[in-house]
Amino acid sequence: MANIKFYSGEQVPLEMHKVRIVQKLNLPPIERRLAALDEAGNNTFLLKNADIYLDMLTDSGVNAMSDKQLAAMMESDDSYAGSATFTKLETKIRDIFGMDYFLPVHQGRAAENVLARVFCRPGSVVPMNYHFTTTKAHITVNGGAVEELIIDAGLEVTSDLPFKGDMDIAKLEASITRHGAANIAFVRVETGTNLIGGQPHSLENLRQVSKVCKQHGVLLVLDASLLADNLYFIKTREQACKGMSVREITRAIADLCDIVYFSARKLGCARGGGICTRSRDLYMKMRELVTLFEGFLTYGGMSVREIEAIAVGLEETMDEDMISQGPQFIKFMVDELNRKGVPVITPPGGLGCHLDALRFIPHVPQTQYPAGALASALFLVSGVRGMERGSVSEQRDDQGNEVYSNMELLRLAVPRRVFTLSQLKYAVDRIVWLHENRDLIGGLRFVEEPKMLRFFFGKLVATSDWQHKLLAKFRADLGDSL
Repeated sequence: MANIKFYSGEQVPLEMHKVRIVQKLNLPPIERRLAALDEAGNNTFLLKNADIYLDMLTDSGVNAMSDKQLAAMMESDDSYAGSATFTKLETKIRDIFGMDYFLPVHQGRAAENVLARVFCRPGSVVPMNYHFTTTKAHITVNGGAVEELIIDAGLEVTSDLPFKGDMDIAKLEASITRHGAANIAFVRVETGTNLIGGQPHSLENLRQVSKVCKQHGVLLVLDASLLADNLYFIKTREQACKGMSVREITRAIADLCDIVYFSARKLGCARGGGICTRSRDLYMKMRELVTLFEGFLTYGGMSVREIEAIAVGLEETMDEDMISQGPQFIKFMVDELNRKGVPVITPPGGLGCHLDALRFIPHVPQTQYPAGALASALFLVSGVRGMERGSVSEQRDDQGNEVYSNMELLRLAVPRRVFTLSQLKYAVDRIVWLHENRDLIGGLRFVEEPKMLRFFFGKLVATSDWQHKLLAKFRADLGDSL
């Protein structure tokens, strides 16, 4: 892990890789960007890539592969059943996580589908540190309910607490007592809590969660999709783990859990996913659903080429130079914005830099979706596509009432080994300009609202002509600058 002191005194992250393949980017003029927003219904998910300069929507499936991953894809054994390529991945899973049973799926939400169908029933409860959108949807559609037990400090937007993703142990004990262990489908811990700023949990907290689960005979399930970032934070922030290797921390985490599942679009830098367990009984309960929904047990809806890449990518995740790059670039963005007075989530987490829309544009009420409005405004003035992680990402309750998010965040994902430092500096520059002109930003309202996962498909319009006023101010300040 590079920790370089520059003679100039500047503190910037140092890339521990070199760029060998490039892809041309496009930066359309601001007038085209406004038209693109209109066409997409102010939903950054519906923007076309041709209109985007920096795609910071997500790190899912867009992390850069290594030369070794690309080379491994040429060695794949393209067999429907009994593929030797699958055996490579299965062996790697056993080596890293110490779990003998592995079920392949095409991505993380497919694993969530299997888990929810097997373990959730009407009236069951899934306590967790914090929910993720697709996880919650799968649980609720199968009759279960989610109960969030994040520590209180986890919802503080500014903090120096190193592990804001920790679960509150007292709340967990109370939840199991209140509902009864028989009604707990499983306890879920999300590593690198996505919706509250990519904040990590500690190894010690996971030990405490595991102890409670074992005492009550309840399954502990880990969503390890963002494990790479969380490993870095445990290694660098948790005093008791600083002498441990990344591989030792990974095994310690896995040993505490009954089931580990992940999206390889994040963990492994390829496209796929999987469910791991050391229990044959649990494996047998889930196995048939994999063949029903995903494919045969030795490919699970994935290309075998992707399986080869995942096996290499998981091994590369044991390298400190690899797992440090994302968090270090994110920290650079957060520190630069924080220094210039832009409200961001602190401490810097994983996955991306998170702007706090409630403080950025406090004049826009939650009824007008400030995080969504901020995402639209930033794309308009920069061509940078981020993701709304606020109330648009929630869904209405059974009575049709709006459910407002605990936080209104604009997530600017930093895919691993993709962007250069100058590109991040460009994003920072445009965010700072937007913050100085934040009074021009207005709200949004739905004109097309799906019942479930509306942030994927929903369309919104501006509540006033604020976007045109923002365009005019941009032109006045920056002239013909793109």
